[in-house]
Amino acid sequence: MRVVVVGQGYVGLPLAIRAAEVGHEVVGYDVDTERVKSLAAGESYVEDVSAERIRAALDAGTYRATDSVRDCGGFDVAVVTVPTPLHEGTPDLRYIEESARSLARYLRPGATVILESTTYPGTTQELFGPLLEEGSGLVAGADFRLGYSPERIDPGNPVWGFEQTPKIVSGVDAASLKAVQSFYDGLVDTTVPVGSPKEAELAKLLENTFRHVNIALVNEIAMFARHLDIDVWQAIDAASSKPFGFMRFTPGPGVGGHCLPIDPSYLSWRVQRELGQSFRFVELANDINNHMPDYVTRRLVNAFNTRKRAVNGSRILLLGLAYKKNTGDARESPALPISQLLLDMGAQVRAADPHVVEGHNVDSRLVRVELTEEEVAAADAVVLVTDHDAFDYALVEAHADYVLDCRRRLSGPRIEVL
Repeated sequence: MRVVVVGQGYVGLPLAIRAAEVGHEVVGYDVDTERVKSLAAGESYVEDVSAERIRAALDAGTYRATDSVRDCGGFDVAVVTVPTPLHEGTPDLRYIEESARSLARYLRPGATVILESTTYPGTTQELFGPLLEEGSGLVAGADFRLGYSPERIDPGNPVWGFEQTPKIVSGVDAASLKAVQSFYDGLVDTTVPVGSPKEAELAKLLENTFRHVNIALVNEIAMFARHLDIDVWQAIDAASSKPFGFMRFTPGPGVGGHCLPIDPSYLSWRVQRELGQSFRFVELANDINNHMPDYVTRRLVNAFNTRKRAVNGSRILLLGLAYKKNTGDARESPALPISQLLLDMGAQVRAADPHVVEGHNVDSRLVRVELTEEEVAAADAVVLVTDHDAFDYALVEAHADYVLDCRRRLSGPRIEVL
């Protein structure tokens, strides 16, 4: 089949390359011209998709990247994997809307359109589908197939990749569900059909809200435990020995990526708008997790005060800018507000991250460096924000004057754990 994947980021690129590998003719459409140039040159910016796989698909003629919407014509299946950010607490669905209007021009009877972008329940049937119908003159279900299948990409996960992770599938009617499931059955090991797009949309938000709330719980416990002079990490280790009824979550400097800082708020917004009620769990989790960078900064200030030193003028080395270990994804990373808070206090902030490339939304005052013995020894404090395996932790333990370890990766007399 001719497959169009709209959006060639962390979600769309793995899908597009996998579809090309199983024999579909795939067009990867993205409005980012530089991204398209990289893909056309066989270069990868996504850890889960190697440059070798991209080049193989290009050489086989089963994949090509484009920034021209005209290349989307003639598709049998189109999958939309565009971002869905928040704007002042309100879902920003303009990328979904623009995608629907673009695809509608080329929508033919019998084609299938699938939305993967994370969004609130009702988006597929109340917004995305009607825009496709308006622009094409066709009717969802009767003339073309329409469904929703939430992305479940976990960047850097060596066990659960795109193919191995079960894929939830849905359709606006039985024929649509059959078409959507048939497409993904050819790409992944397992598909999980649900009754309608609303259930599939809610399932995605449920998964991320579950993690968001539990991370907030353990973050708040960690703050209380410190004041109670309790080692929260030992307590978590002990609780994790229970083989049932407990799932391990660990404290950290905050949450990042698209899933946790943003997705649960989509559900909260929908509940408030449709029911006039507050989703208190999400609002509380947002409050706790969003303020973890402030807590990390306070801990660092207290450590300087204990040593009779000031943050102002001090040299601080941040280890990790990505929100998740072993990835280059810095979206909504807690490292960014931590660095901005310290810079505003007058600190000289330097950051090492072997995965995050230049061009991310990083404060221009932040100095990018390599992790070396000289950098560690010159720092008045080192803050481990993201525990990439590539970091030389023995070097940090041996040469750092003081370390605030937000990930419990280090040990030694000069190490303080979050």
